[in-house]
Amino acid sequence: QVQLVESGGGSVQTGGSMRLSCAASGYDYSSYSLAWFRQAPGKEREGVATIWLGRDTFTHYSDSVKGRFTISRDSANNTVYLQMNRLKPEDTAMYYCAASPVFGSLRLSAYNAWGQGTQVTVSS
Repeated sequence: QVQLVESGGGSVQTGGSMRLSCAASGYDYSSYSLAWFRQAPGKEREGVATIWLGRDTFTHYSDSVKGRFTISRDSANNTVYLQMNRLKPEDTAMYYCAASPVFGSLRLSAYNAWGQGTQVTVSS
C-alpha cells in the first residue's frame, strides 16, 4: 500500500547540484525506513542513502556518496529529499525511492516498495 513518487531529476554539469524529491504515502514514519537507490545501464542497483525518522533521525550513506549527498525528511508533507552536491559523471543513473520495514538497511533485498524512478544525468 506504500506509494512513492519521485521528481526532480534532469541534467546537470559536473560539480553541480540537484535535489530529488519523493512524495510518500501509505506508510508509518515510525515503522518504515525510506531510501534512495540508483541503477546505471549494465550495473546492479545500489543503495545510496537511507533515513529512519523515529524518536531520533537515523541516516546511513554508501561510501561513494558520503560527504556529497544528504537525505532528509519533511514530516509535514511526507516528503523525502536527496540533496546531491559536487555531482560526478559516475553519479549518472536512474534514481529510485524505496520503503522498507527493515531498520536502516541499504540492502536491495530489504526493499519491496518502489517509486517509478527519475533520471539523473551528469555531463562534463
